Amino acid sequence: MDYRKPHPELYGVPWTTDEFNGMPYRLLGASGLRVSNVGLGTWKIGYPETGDGSRVDEKTALHIFDRAVELGVTFWDTANRYNNASGNSERVIGTWLKSNPDQRRNIVLATKVFGGMDGFTPNHSRLSRGNILDSVYASLKRLQVDHIDLLYFHSFDPDTPVEESLSAVEDLIRQDLVRYFGVSNFTVDQLSLYRAVENETSIRCRVIAVQNQFDILHGESDSYQGVLEYAAHTGISFVAWSPLARGLLTEKYLDLSKVGPGDRLYDEGTLEKDTSKPVMEKLHKLASLAHEWGLKLNQLAIAYMLTLPGMGPIIASVSSVQQVESNAAAGKIALNDEQKRRIREVLINEDKGV
Repeated sequence: MDYRKPHPELYGVPWTTDEFNGMPYRLLGASGLRVSNVGLGTWKIGYPETGDGSRVDEKTALHIFDRAVELGVTFWDTANRYNNASGNSERVIGTWLKSNPDQRRNIVLATKVFGGMDGFTPNHSRLSRGNILDSVYASLKRLQVDHIDLLYFHSFDPDTPVEESLSAVEDLIRQDLVRYFGVSNFTVDQLSLYRAVENETSIRCRVIAVQNQFDILHGESDSYQGVLEYAAHTGISFVAWSPLARGLLTEKYLDLSKVGPGDRLYDEGTLEKDTSKPVMEKLHKLASLAHEWGLKLNQLAIAYMLTLPGMGPIIASVSSVQQVESNAAAGKIALNDEQKRRIREVLINEDKGV
């Protein structure tokens, strides 16, 4: 396309917009970066035939990516270590991006560094300058891109000086290999430490997002209590991993007699533990509310999470196009005060912060 001349297909392009393909966007932390309300988690995506532990093959994944863009689900989350440290989640994304170069700017691409990857020495893991730089270079190759939109530290490193880690990211940002920075699986104390270093040094690299576990049934995991509240008070976006409680907050577990091989909780051997009587009572009450309002259970869970103070985009993993479609619909739902009140009545548990 010759952009020097006007083109009818570009007529009507808005001066600014807060949505794409019908999907609302929200700011990510205290930055100007906007991301889709509902994003796409890709930890399941890889090459199952290689024994990498993934659950979604390349052919299915490419269809998922196509549909995700059509629905405005453009915040894509991966990590170098996904699927047994194979890098295969990144590789499949890279295959799609190479085939769809015109879509690159539409996608906000996030990946992570920390865990052992691409080698076996102690210097192939943690948050040393060397490992951060080498890991990012390797991720760029697998993703077949020239920059990563959001780089997360996948965990906290107690042994490497924070200044060393942050200065490495700052150098990557200066080279436009990375554009924004976040952390994952961090406690309030660890976030506070990073914030103090950011404020007390000349380093301008800033945490804009924290990706921790959260779902409306269980709240935050025990080791990371208070991070959502911290995010709300500091302007960091809380990005929840496993927002659907590993599939529990979907219709498939409402009738346990139909659960068997192929269902995640069954395959992982946690079905009995995860489906206790109190949990199932809440699950059925939430499903009843969802059906009353013409929603699916997963849609109620996602829509409610999007209303919580400090909550950023919701990143749910999927294994089919139909799941992308259902999750995407949730990103457009605006629950009213009465609906939120009735959901809170089911979930009431002050210790979990929901």
